[in-house]
Formats: sequence, C-alpha cells, structure tokens
Amino acid sequence: MIKYLIFFLLVLTNYKYALCRNIGETEITTEDGIEVFQEEKYYLLKKNVEIISDEFELKGNLVKIYFEQDLYDIKELIASTNVNFYSNEYNIKGKGDTLKFNIQNEIINISGDKSELFLEETKMYSDGYINVNNLAGSFKIEGLNSKLISDNVFIIGSKINGVFDDKNGNRDISSLEVEDENLLSIITEDTELFSKKAFYDKEKSIIELFDNVKIKRGSEVITGDYGILDTNKNSYKVSSNNSNKVKAIISNTK
Repeated sequence: MIKYLIFFLLVLTNYKYALCRNIGETEITTEDGIEVFQEEKYYLLKKNVEIISDEFELKGNLVKIYFEQDLYDIKELIASTNVNFYSNEYNIKGKGDTLKFNIQNEIINISGDKSELFLEETKMYSDGYINVNNLAGSFKIEGLNSKLISDNVFIIGSKINGVFDDKNGNRDISSLEVEDENLLSIITEDTELFSKKAFYDKEKSIIELFDNVKIKRGSEVITGDYGILDTNKNSYKVSSNNSNKVKAIISNTK
C-alpha cells in the first residue's frame, strides 16, 4: 500500500523544479496557488499543477486533495483537465479528462474522451471510464470505443470487466467478461471472434461466446448462437438454438 506522504515542498511559482526534491519529499508546483479548507479536510491546487513524489507523478489543471488530520496524510486525489498520471511503484500510467485516485484503497478511476490506462503490458482505452482496484485485483472499462490490448489479444466491447493475478510483481489477466449490445470482437493472431457476450477463463483455457456468434479463422467463417474456443488445444465448436442452424463458409484460397 502506498505510504502516507511525510513531507511537502510547495513551489508556488511559474518556474518548476526550483529546488531539488529529496527522497521522502513531495514537490508540488502550481501557477495559481493553493487553497486549504481545514474543516472539510481538503485543499485545491489550480492551473498547470504538477505533483512529484516517491510513489507517483501527476499533472492536471485543477487538483483537489483530501487529507486525514493534516496536509501530509493524503487519502484521495481528484484531478481534472489534461490529466496525466504515472506510478513507478505499481507500474501504472494513464491520462484522461478526470482522474480519481484513492491512495488508501489503491483504486484509480480515469474518465473522459480518449482515456488511457496501462498496467504493465495491458493497455486499456475508453471514451467512458476505466477503473482499476489494485488491492482487489480487478478492473472495469465501460463506454464508447472501449478496448483492451494484452498478450497479442485485441478486445473491443462497450463493457469489459476483468480480474488479474499479481505474480512476482507482474499482472496477468485470469478472467474477463465482455459485453456489447451490438457486437464485441476478440482478435488473436489467427482467429477473430464476434458475439454480444463473451467470457474468458485462463485456468480452464476457454473463451465462451453468446448470441450472434461468428468465428473466423483463415478461410473459415462459422456462425451460430453459442461458441467455445479452447486456447490450449487451439480448437473451437459452434452450436445453435433449436430455431436456428449453424452456418459455415469455407473458401478455397488456393
């Protein structure tokens, strides 16, 4: 868990990095000063704000910081307008219109058009919001143009929920649930999967597809109501409801 910040160095000038930051210190640069609301236990930083600490770096145009007993005990950050965030401790970086970072619970939420959040090699994008709960090991991506890229897999869907395992400091996705009222897509190196709902289970090495299923591999195109792909055996099966038939199109590519 990110430690409480133990010292603040406030540089309220247009010249950034006027003094060198030492380990254990946090440097805050802002062009329009700081307002402290002691009773409400928060303070505001305005205009071209930049925060640098041992745990993270943050840039934004307006930053609201909630604290416990004094300014040193930060519990939550809320930043808006051209926000950029990076945490070396947890290997997370992101950007968006708004960022909410609960330091105590290690929950980060980025929202707005062209939002981005990267966890090691996993890349998340959305015009809605991206949420990561580091302690619970879960994430949510929701909104237009939501997608996830990880381990040679490209996923597009209006809702993407997942769980990751943290092994030796590296996050590895263990399960996914993807939905799209139109069609979601899961694209691997040799297969394209389409449906309205999909589940991925790493332990079982399967991807399940539901409703308006289409699986494309090379010259093969198979459609139906339900599909299952075994990622270990590199095999798949498609079935249908009683009222429909499975359709297969196989082209001669020679």
